Amino acid sequence: MATKPELARLIVAPSDTDADMLYATRIFIGDPFIFLQQNGKRTLVLSDLEIDRAKKNAKADEFVMFSQLEREVQGKSKQAPAYEKVLAHFLRKRGVKRAKVPANFPLGFANEIKRKGIALETSNGLFWPAREKKTAEEIRLLQHALRITETGMKRAMEILKASKPGAGKKLKWSGKTLTSEILRAEIDSAILRAGGVPTNTIVAGSDQACDPHERGFGPLHANSLIIFDIFPRDAKTGYWGDMTRTVVRGRANEQQRKLWEAVKAGQTLALKRVKAGVDGMSIHQAITELFNRRGFPTEVRNGRRVGFFHGTGHGLGLEIHEYPRLQKVMLKAGQCLTVEPGLYYPGIGGARIEDVVIVEKDGCRILSKFPKHLEI
Repeated sequence: MATKPELARLIVAPSDTDADMLYATRIFIGDPFIFLQQNGKRTLVLSDLEIDRAKKNAKADEFVMFSQLEREVQGKSKQAPAYEKVLAHFLRKRGVKRAKVPANFPLGFANEIKRKGIALETSNGLFWPAREKKTAEEIRLLQHALRITETGMKRAMEILKASKPGAGKKLKWSGKTLTSEILRAEIDSAILRAGGVPTNTIVAGSDQACDPHERGFGPLHANSLIIFDIFPRDAKTGYWGDMTRTVVRGRANEQQRKLWEAVKAGQTLALKRVKAGVDGMSIHQAITELFNRRGFPTEVRNGRRVGFFHGTGHGLGLEIHEYPRLQKVMLKAGQCLTVEPGLYYPGIGGARIEDVVIVEKDGCRILSKFPKHLEI
């Protein structure tokens, strides 16, 4: 019995921003280009601007000039054809009858391809299922991205330690008021020098930190909880780091200390339970129950959510938030996940602690190295 031919796979996207394309080609290209996999053969269709660089660096078997295909479609017309017409021409020339595309495939391109009699289907779940289980090489690249992340965190702690409380408990550093903006710039500069690309680094103090994705603004204060959430991309490989620490410059009061210690205990509980075959939701619920026992319920107060109202963790790799969400899957060996419980109460502040782990058969391997201290 003849085996069914492998369904062609098609991506049209810039690899700078599309993780599936970067995973397939291992080269950064800022404009959309064409990737076609037919019976295991990988073909890239590229502009004249990119093709020679791609031949040296990209993971592919064949390289085709887009301009040549464009001339074939244009013929004697004075007007250059639309990109999607060249794309459809290329697919017909290659004898593609059906192809699988990512769920985010451009609709305009899909419509033109279908008009030419080529059937498309989107992937149900991951376009590249292999992305879920990290290889030894990918784990090494993730570790390097985390070392870049830790460089930024180290710079943050150095500056906080060197700062002193001034009028109104505002921290002073290098002769001026230390703000979230100044500290973020210092963190991001350290990341750049280490080979990373900083993205929306969070330096949020006091009640600002009760909005978990608030980047932070204005003066930072002594004796207040400050959340640092740093998630740069390795400029060379595209893999992401992600780490959160919460600290107080000075002395934490009893409420702050109890909040921080509850978060740390919640994370410790999660790290002990993460292993292949465990339902992620059971870990999330166990953390929530621990927080409840310690007097930190998740509820609505004065019209806003307080407590632990976000997920326990997410996948990490060529995307900052990639499949899977920790509490929505049965854990599998080889998954790379963040573990980041948090608590948020206006009047006390916010606390979140985050590390990156690889799920293993009998536990997890923690890739993050940076220490966890409440007071600086």
